[in-house]
This record gives sequence, structure tokens and C-alpha cells, in this order.
Amino acid sequence: MSFVCGISGEPTEDPVVSPVSGCIFDRRLIVKYIAENGTDPISHGELAEDSLVSLKAGGTGAAPRNVSGTSIPSLLKMLQDEWDTVMLNSFSLRQQLQIARQELSHSLYQHDAACRVIARLSKELTAAREALSTLKPHTTAKVDDDVSIEESDDQQGLSEAILAKLDEKSKSLTADRKQRGKNLPEGLAKSEEFAELKQTASHTGIHSTGTPGITALDIKGNLSLTGGIDKTVVLYNYEKEQIVQTFKGHNKKINAVVLHPDTKTAISASADSHIRVWNADDASSKVVIDIHQAPVTDISLNASGDYILSASDDSYWAFSDIHSGKSLCKVSVEPGSQIAVHCIEFHPDGLIFGTGAADAVVKIWDLKNQGIAAAFPGHTAAVRSIAFSENGYYLATGSEDGEVKLWDLRKLKNLKTFANEEKQPINSLSFDITGSFLGIGGQKVQVLHVKSWSEVASLSDHSGPVTGVRFGENARSLVTCSLDKSLRVFSI
Repeated sequence: MSFVCGISGEPTEDPVVSPVSGCIFDRRLIVKYIAENGTDPISHGELAEDSLVSLKAGGTGAAPRNVSGTSIPSLLKMLQDEWDTVMLNSFSLRQQLQIARQELSHSLYQHDAACRVIARLSKELTAAREALSTLKPHTTAKVDDDVSIEESDDQQGLSEAILAKLDEKSKSLTADRKQRGKNLPEGLAKSEEFAELKQTASHTGIHSTGTPGITALDIKGNLSLTGGIDKTVVLYNYEKEQIVQTFKGHNKKINAVVLHPDTKTAISASADSHIRVWNADDASSKVVIDIHQAPVTDISLNASGDYILSASDDSYWAFSDIHSGKSLCKVSVEPGSQIAVHCIEFHPDGLIFGTGAADAVVKIWDLKNQGIAAAFPGHTAAVRSIAFSENGYYLATGSEDGEVKLWDLRKLKNLKTFANEEKQPINSLSFDITGSFLGIGGQKVQVLHVKSWSEVASLSDHSGPVTGVRFGENARSLVTCSLDKSLRVFSI
């Protein structure tokens, strides 16, 4: 009968049993292990050499000798000692490996738990900072029960010279608009021609493909200005398929862009709470407007070309000079509450403007006194987009639940309501230059004839939500952008 050593796993020559663990070992190996560690190799309890109990196997008890080694006893002794050392070392390594595996498993669990805690704390810290930024002390002056104007050393106010300039521009535009209204352009598209509206170009390489998605659009002639999730603003000639300039400086995604009528000046608003003014000849911004404490959601250029309106999630709208970067006034849409303002746009005359907010109410504001001129409740979800007709009579608004409403500014009432079947947010609205057609950007592109309020075109070429819609000359073309990272041109 032979026994197997608990250390080497080999048959024993002189088997002994440990009274501590009850395991059998070769005396030679266990004695060396006790001399080095003083413990049982299995249970790690204290063990002395004289505590070992010898075992007697049946038969003669003589171990078979290695015939090949009988003539060189010294070599055999050396090899035996080396073998003993290897066995002891191998046993120790196996034990250390098991302990290391347990420690590594525990460390990985702790690391995973720590990462989750850090992510949660970072999110809470960001939320706390945003909440704190809205609680900064400021002095307010009451204009009426619904408006609160923030006073700051950085705000210059609307001077008499600025008001006179805006008033003069407004009178000039009103006269021009009345003259244009008498005679529609000869080449204006007809409603029945929109059945022939087809895609003529698709541009997908304008923004980064790593973080795809175009979020904002404006056009002038054959130039388009786009903003994307990749934090960049791109001035692009879509007829020549050539990038004119790429503007980098924002730290978060772009929410709105405006291309100045001079086609050299570009303005962008970002979720980093900044508004930047760019020049086509320089990739770096020449003016940075820092007036909001939360993401800037929308901007609108005054007809004078010198001032910009901005809306923000901090519940304020602001009126700023694009040349100096100074804010002239900053007004809360609802004092005492934090209602995010999602969209803003100037009336074609430039003295009144509209806002759409998270409370589903559309408000018309008088820029001169920063007061509310009219309010249009009626939407059942947050108002996401807004557009004035060029004739100055109509206002279109789109909500988060896919509903588009047309308002009459003369009668101050809702004329029509268009419910989108997809119930998806309306991200963009745009009238053509005559106010005859309304472009809608939601889950797809739609064109409505305003007077009949009928759909004359429906385009599903984009594979993602449409974020921008703009009409070309005489409404004979349509430029759109989408989160599918493409800029598409449709023509009759």
C-alpha cells in the first residue's frame, strides 16, 4: 500500500501524518517545510517535527531503489534535494496564486463599485452647480407683474440712440414689406409644383463622423451655416460642395446658428452657455457673449444686423450687441420660477419678438419696454420652435408632442392646428420669403400651403430627426439638415 504526499502529489517513501490537518506527507518534505515556516502546509496551524506520526505500510516497507542511480549516490542526493526544493516552491506558488486570485477579484469589485459612486457623485455635483448658478444674487426691477429685468454692471440698457435706430429700421422694413406684398415674385413656386420636389444633393462630410449629427441650420444664397453635436460650426457652399470655414471654440454641442446677411459673419449658440460671433476669414471667434448661466437654446438676429436675441434654459432671454459682445438687457420670462426658454425669434419689423418655453405658452414681447404684449396658451407640451411669416401677420409654433399651430397676430387667436401623426418633436419651422409656404422639420420634412393649410410635400429622405429647414429663392428649393449628419437639398 502506498500513500501520496499532500505537498508533492507523488508516492511517499517515508509517510507521516500531521495531527493538525490529518494529511499525509513525505517526512523529508514536511520536515523541510516545518523548518522554514513552522506551520502545517494545509491548515496553517502550528506544527512541530516531533508531532508527526509515522505510518507503516504493508509488505516489506522497503522503497524501490532507482537502479540507474546506485553508482552515483552523491548525484542522486543532489537531485533529490533539488526535487524537494522544487516541490516546496511549487506548492507555495499554488497557494500564493489562489490568494492573489481572491485579492484580485475583491479589488476588481471594489474598483467597479468606486467607479459607480464617482459617476453618481459627479452627476450630483454637476446638477448642484447648475442649480447654484441660478441662485446667484441679483437685483431686479419690476416692469409689470409678469416680467423681471436683471440689472448688471455688464448690461448697458437700451439707450435712446439704440431705440431710435431700431424704430427707424422697423419703419423702413414695414414700408418695404407692404410694397412687396402687392406683387408676388414671378418665379414663386406654386403649391401643385411641390409634388415634383425631389432631392438633388446630399452632403454627409461636413461635420465629424465620430460624433454625427447636425443640430442647427441657416442659409443665405448658396451658403449654409450648420452647427453639430461635434461642437463645431461650418460655413459651407452647398452648390460648389466646398467648406468655406470651420469654426471651433465651443465646448458643447451647438443649439442654434445664424448667418448674417453680409455672409461673412456667423453667430452660434451652444449648450456651453456661450454665444460666439465668427468671421469667415478667421477660424477663431472675434466676440464671445457670456450672459447666460445655462445652455443657450436659440438665437435670432435683429433686422438691423447689429443685435442678437438669445434664449436659454436659465429662464431668461437677452438682447446683446454682436460687435462689442455686451448685453443690453436680460429678462426673465417668469419671475420666481425656472422655466426653460426653448426658442426665440424676431418679428420681421424687429421691434417685437416671440418666445416658446417649457410651460407650453407662446409669448409676444415688446423690445422697447421689455414687456409682454400678448400670450398664446394652447399647446399641451413644451414649445420647441417658432417662426414669423414675412408678411408680419402670422406666427407658427411647434411643440414637443408634434403639434404645429398658426396664430393670427392681428386677431390674437389660433387660426389652424396641424397634428403630426408621429407625435415627434417639431425641431424647426420656417416660412418662405412670401409667407405662402411653411416648412416643418420633425421626424420628416413637411411643406404646408398656409392659406389652405394643406400638405403639399412630405419628404422622408432623412434617416434621423430633422433639425433644420430653410427655403431657397422663390421657394423653389428646400435645404434641410438632420441628426443623420446629412445636409440635403431638394428642388422643384
